[in-house]
Amino acid sequence: MTKLVFVCWGNICRSPMAERVAEKLIDEQGLDVEVSSFGISDEERGNPIDLRAVRVLDDAGYRTDAHEARQVTSADLRDADLVIAVEPFQVARLRGLAPGVPVELLNDYNPEKKGEPLDDPWYGGPAGFESTLSDIEAAMPGILEAVTAEWHPATPA
Repeated sequence: MTKLVFVCWGNICRSPMAERVAEKLIDEQGLDVEVSSFGISDEERGNPIDLRAVRVLDDAGYRTDAHEARQVTSADLRDADLVIAVEPFQVARLRGLAPGVPVELLNDYNPEKKGEPLDDPWYGGPAGFESTLSDIEAAMPGILEAVTAEWHPATPA
């Protein structure tokens, strides 16, 4: 089974949102991919998905239950076939934590926002979460294609 990992800062907004979008598409397409999410920081460890993210995900038909924020480890990364981070500094940090593991930027798979960080909605209101979800949905087809095909990075390592 192929393993796909999403990583953001605290694992309460962006990475669990991406995980839920990926799960739904994986299920709909019958793909053999296991997906998980983590945070770089441990400050939110054990917390559920942010309630604003829950509302946006629920309104869009995605699963919102059974999440506890987790901090990523080098073992989590080494077990992955593809790791998707949401900000460029996170890509660099994760590549340092697990050299040789393919780590890519989420928006490198979003045709409209290649090279840009995924906006962090935590500091704002519902519109920020809706925009973040929209960017995740735009990037997801390319991410799933990359992780299920002979892998070619969106950007050179």
